[in-house]
Amino acid sequence: MSQKPPPPPAVAPVIAVGVPRAPFRDLYHRFLRLSWPLALGVVVAFFLFLNLIFAGLYFATGGVANARPGSFADAFFFSVQTMGTIGYGSMYPASPAANALVVVEAVFGLLVTAVATGLVFTKFAQSNARILFSKHVTITLWDGVPTLMFRVSNERGNLIIEAQIRVILVRTEKTKEGVTFYRMVDLPLCRDRSPAFTRSWSVMHPIVPGSLLHGATPESLKACEAEVMVSLVGTDDTSLQPVHARHTYADHEILWGMRHADILSEREDGRLILDLNKFHDVVPTPATPEFPYPRDVGEGDGVLE
Repeated sequence: MSQKPPPPPAVAPVIAVGVPRAPFRDLYHRFLRLSWPLALGVVVAFFLFLNLIFAGLYFATGGVANARPGSFADAFFFSVQTMGTIGYGSMYPASPAANALVVVEAVFGLLVTAVATGLVFTKFAQSNARILFSKHVTITLWDGVPTLMFRVSNERGNLIIEAQIRVILVRTEKTKEGVTFYRMVDLPLCRDRSPAFTRSWSVMHPIVPGSLLHGATPESLKACEAEVMVSLVGTDDTSLQPVHARHTYADHEILWGMRHADILSEREDGRLILDLNKFHDVVPTPATPEFPYPRDVGEGDGVLE
């Protein structure tokens, strides 16, 4: 029995050609995008690199008292003590050239400390949203109307004040002149704002006449390379900083004739339980003559096997 190939990635990477090369223009933004271990590694590596340069200069000029003759290690340790303003006193500059190098290194050390402190503090102060999007978009009947639905969750459990969500359908179209382009259209939602977004939010777009999805089928969405782009913005009630998140669903991540499983239940004592273990689960819905989904597996309507 042959194995089913893995699904394609949700969003195909875009290869940009002709972009001007400017590797040092956006170093600040590149640093902020690094992970914490890599960012701290860059700071430490730059600090050691500068000390290696000054160690080479001390080694070449000499003039460091109590340093072993011909010892690059002593020159390096003296440079670290100078840049770090440690000053143990066992080694010190004893020549005009060494004193001049100490002045230059002290200035560099002051600048490096200020820049590194600013970069680390800025990265530390960033308020990153922990927003979870459901793995799939579902299209099913809701109150008798075909409705596109997906879930959003705030994994932190605090409040996101005045959260606003936008859903955009992206698809390829051809003009009358035969030019192919990507068209982006906002999909109106039943509710696109939440005054206090906490744990879960079911986002719905009714597919009524006038909707770009009205009359669409799994085959038509695949043919036009449809994607559903989602963006969420709001204000974190703890840090009072703006937070944002985005996600993109490809056409194969749209499940027809499915809905997300219920995650809200009530205990005997009246308290509500929100079971996020079922956050991504979907269940089939009955097919009707007006909405003949889900089809049999193999007919290509995006139903999970």
